Amino acid sequence: MNSQLLIKNKMTMKHSLFFVFFMAFLFNNHSIIAQKKEFIVVLDAGHGGKDPGKVGHNYAKEKDIALKIVLQVGEILEKERGIKVVYTRKTDVFVDLWERGRIANKADADLFVSIHCNAHNSQASGSETWVLGTHVNRQNFEVAKAENSVILLEDNYEMKYKGFDPNSPDSVIGLTLMQEEYLDKSIQLASIIQEGLTSNLNLLDRGVKQAGFVVLHQTYMPSVLIETGFLTNAVEGSFLNSESGQGKYSKSISSDILKYIQQLTLNTVGNNTNIAKNETNTGSKSNASTTNDASNIFNNIEFKVQIASGTNRLETRPNNFKGLSNVERVKVDNGYKYYFGNTSDYTEIKKMHQMAKSKGYTSSFIVAFENGKRIPVEDVFKKS
Repeated sequence: MNSQLLIKNKMTMKHSLFFVFFMAFLFNNHSIIAQKKEFIVVLDAGHGGKDPGKVGHNYAKEKDIALKIVLQVGEILEKERGIKVVYTRKTDVFVDLWERGRIANKADADLFVSIHCNAHNSQASGSETWVLGTHVNRQNFEVAKAENSVILLEDNYEMKYKGFDPNSPDSVIGLTLMQEEYLDKSIQLASIIQEGLTSNLNLLDRGVKQAGFVVLHQTYMPSVLIETGFLTNAVEGSFLNSESGQGKYSKSISSDILKYIQQLTLNTVGNNTNIAKNETNTGSKSNASTTNDASNIFNNIEFKVQIASGTNRLETRPNNFKGLSNVERVKVDNGYKYYFGNTSDYTEIKKMHQMAKSKGYTSSFIVAFENGKRIPVEDVFKKS
């Protein structure tokens, strides 16, 4: 009898231990999953509801075409693991510019993409992609003015935008450039999208441009506004208003967003390369370490951490850059870029990148130069 009771107690203990280990396994895996952040993309269909946007041939409305393209782009992106899509609107409703920015900020988004169509009183054609900028010429101001004028349809717009006047160049120039920290990543995404649209759809390349768009000003993440094409152009307008055309635009834009995300994650390639080398190295531990260090050093390559860019010319003193020394200022077009560190050792630049982020430059990123010319970081590893 005692023997049977002992066996029963042992079985009960085994089941209890199994349950404890099983629950621990679930808890640990849940923690890992919970800590893994999705890449959040906010898709914004321009205009909507009482605001039709531009109207082209056969009364095609910008609000309808932008929405159809956005929904298709979202459908493609939602099939990708690790990507979450948030929409500012999924139906024909009016959403003010302030609310669009609030949606993106509340979602803690990594990317904001606003999709529009263009118009002109001529047969102008082609695509162009915009990022926020404070230097405004007359032509760029007119484009921003057309998109910003929607705020006049909003209730209490004077209070929401603190007296901002979409018809005044001074108001546009006076926008506080909170987006400046994200400008380079915005330009990076805009360049990828613009190249994709012109090559995939054989469109006239009108370039990547900067202007004071309120909808971009409201967001705190890399943000772009795409003018897909001209509704007022006989050929391009018909293409934009067709299922085939909308499908091709959607495929191109979604593909380029994924390409941008892939480029962002390539900063981890160095670590992955080292792991692969360690797994195939049959030598001693010290030999593996030596191979590791050597594989991170690239001849004729300079790695730097881009910590800021903007129109202000700052002295590169540590007190201007949160205590960071060895900061370099480079003049680029109408602005400046600020780089921290300079090394051919990828492991070393990653340490510098972490240091920059610890100082508050959370959107900083690693860049590469070959013989003084900037190249994509991924090209360094492709060549090696």
